[in-house]
Amino acid sequence: MPVTIMLDLLIQNGLIFDGLGSAPIRGDVGIQNGRIVGIAPSLSTPAREVVDAAGLWVTPGFIDIHTHYDLELEIAPGLSESVRHGVTSVVIGNCSLSVAIGEAQMLADIFQRVETLSHRLIAKWLNKSISWQTPAEYLQHLQQLPLGPNIAPLFGHSALRAHVMGLERSLTVQPTKFELKLMQRIAADALDAGFVGISIDMFPWHRMSGEWRGYTIPSQHAKFKEYAMLARLCKQRDRVFQVTPNLQKLASFVEILRMGSGFGKRLRLTVLSALDAVHNRQLWRLFSPLLFIWNRLLNGNVRFQTLTEPFTIYSDGPVTPLFEEFATGAQLNGCESRQEREKLWQSEGFRQQFRQEWLSKWRNSFHRRLDLMEVVRCPEASWQGLSFAEIAHQKQQEPVDFLIQALQKYDTDLRWVATGANDRLKPRLAMMQHPHILPGFTDAGAHVRNLGYYDGALSLLKQAVTTNFLTSEAAIFRVTGELATWFRLDTGVLRVGAKADIVLLNPNALNQPISPQVEILDPVLDGEPRMVKRGSDEIVQAVYINGVRVISKGEVSDRLGREKLGSVLSPLS
Repeated sequence: MPVTIMLDLLIQNGLIFDGLGSAPIRGDVGIQNGRIVGIAPSLSTPAREVVDAAGLWVTPGFIDIHTHYDLELEIAPGLSESVRHGVTSVVIGNCSLSVAIGEAQMLADIFQRVETLSHRLIAKWLNKSISWQTPAEYLQHLQQLPLGPNIAPLFGHSALRAHVMGLERSLTVQPTKFELKLMQRIAADALDAGFVGISIDMFPWHRMSGEWRGYTIPSQHAKFKEYAMLARLCKQRDRVFQVTPNLQKLASFVEILRMGSGFGKRLRLTVLSALDAVHNRQLWRLFSPLLFIWNRLLNGNVRFQTLTEPFTIYSDGPVTPLFEEFATGAQLNGCESRQEREKLWQSEGFRQQFRQEWLSKWRNSFHRRLDLMEVVRCPEASWQGLSFAEIAHQKQQEPVDFLIQALQKYDTDLRWVATGANDRLKPRLAMMQHPHILPGFTDAGAHVRNLGYYDGALSLLKQAVTTNFLTSEAAIFRVTGELATWFRLDTGVLRVGAKADIVLLNPNALNQPISPQVEILDPVLDGEPRMVKRGSDEIVQAVYINGVRVISKGEVSDRLGREKLGSVLSPLS
């Protein structure tokens, strides 16, 4: 007698998007052993579970190409904040930060201030022993975790440099020839073991905590020769080279241009970031001609990244990444207690310097407009919902003098919010539509008190539906198959043989504004505050990873983070 195949799951009657930009088809998807075994207008094969997806979109799981989940993976590998918004694959190890190699406390000191992670989260991570000694062993370690989404790791240059040179030397001197050769060998071994690329960092806001607090992180102390060596390794192996440039130093862009141009084999280069900055309303117009010159005339393979929604950051008094760009702000961020900050404020010289730096227009990345900085929470309840400029006007004070007084008096009891970029619809749509600008830069897992852009893909889809700037299939392609193809990952598509990472969406619910950020007390962080999104429960009807339903209308399955579902993604050969 013929053997009857029994499917584990049959999704019926959905509008199926393949993730490659093709027009959708209505039909069924059959899943067995975590893989797609059939896609057709109608599948008659019996199944243990049948889901009626009539009226729903069936799409590949979304890909988030810029996260900082490296530490959270060790504590809560389900990464539910991203998965609940349809993300089934994440790229980690961005901005030169990874835990693939190095001593634990050293890595914690590199991570903590850059990503404004809590001391409690860092301590919790440090209590878990690091068992790996090499990048290859780190990949093996990741494979053993009960991963929720798939993980595509970049190899972080800061970790590599500090490991080879020692933390102090990595921050103060250049490597010897031997050290440079050793970095080259370890990085090459990492790529050959399966890392999807290497990340470097030139961004001067990124600073150390711990013994070397206030110093910029190791990757920023390298010279062009060291960066170029790592870029060459990526070019030879056709791996991704991710760069965070120094916005205050034109020479950094020249160096990146040199690494990402030339004939012959091209470097797969991704650069942060394409934004419509409030402080410079014409800046966004430069990205398109620059990419045309770089990719068409200079034979580059360059992709900028953009955030798919307004870049709104919440801050606790003077403790905020927005203050890292000027000296007195960086000093305040470096303090480990309110008492330390109060001691700084008591100095007339410090207050005067803060005032001068705040008012300076030299190389600003944050606009510092007090009329655009709004109080969210404060012991002075009457301030809530007003800008610093409005309150200063009521008090008949100079706005910057009022700001200083408010920060000094209330410290982190004063919570405020400001939008620094991507607040205008037209430029945002233009960047999201550009073929050489990728939707990314969510920073998911970092700055948990400051921002929460876990729904970047959904924000793009919402704007596609409400403005028609992209067709539905093109929008889904942008957050699935296009990213997978450029990063060379075996994910992001629906086809027979593919891993069953699938999202069921209610398209009618996409016709709504971008969700606001909200604050929760996150059990993952032992009850500490975290900015998140909660507007997608009506949109995301279900998320499947490896054929297992892990999200159902906002409900998170207890299998997420307890059972190994995702895998470690290596570049396709």
